[in-house]
Amino acid sequence: MPDVAEPTLRRLVRWSAEHPSALLMVAQLLSLLVYPFLGDAVAGRTMVGVLAIVVLALAVFAVRATESQTWISMTLGVPALLLTVAEALHPGIAWLVIVSAVIHAAFYLYTAYALLRYMFHDDHVTHDELWATGATFTVVAWGFAYLYSAVQTVWPGSFTAAIDAEAPRTWIELLFLSITTMTSTGLSDIIPVLPQARSVVMIEQIAGMLYIALVIARIMALLSAKRARSR
Repeated sequence: MPDVAEPTLRRLVRWSAEHPSALLMVAQLLSLLVYPFLGDAVAGRTMVGVLAIVVLALAVFAVRATESQTWISMTLGVPALLLTVAEALHPGIAWLVIVSAVIHAAFYLYTAYALLRYMFHDDHVTHDELWATGATFTVVAWGFAYLYSAVQTVWPGSFTAAIDAEAPRTWIELLFLSITTMTSTGLSDIIPVLPQARSVVMIEQIAGMLYIALVIARIMALLSAKRARSR
């Protein structure tokens, strides 16, 4: 009886190698779904750390697939990975949170830059470049969420909310704020109140607008041109 599992696994590995942006985006979205079930216990934080390490590894792989400078991604990625573990083991240390947030933000934003280069390097749109449009969006949102984490640690009280207004915002709340800012939905249940926080939020609002205006518009124009040529 033929072994079906091995060919299926081989196809999955080949698909992952051919679509690193898709793998990155799926990992990001899965982490969003899993996080609420982990809680704030030590075990939960450890699980979040493991998921973050996997996402970071996938991000490095995606950057390499774009022919960007691999050494830059490794220079940022390795410390980010180590700091992810350190934060899981020693939560609440202010300087560790700030350093980790800044390194993570730099790594995610560099990954976004590499993905943009990947999408803009020619006038042909591949399936993985279509996935890259979504992956880049999520990577930028994660990068700004880390910036928000650094901002509220340096300037306590930077963000308020309808529930526990004076408490520091959790990671999932900051990520929620980042995604709603990028998508311009503006649900307004988490609000930047200090000038430093509002400055970073405004930069993300501009980045989200430019992403839709430049990146999505270009991809759609290339797809329309491709359909016109095929006809």
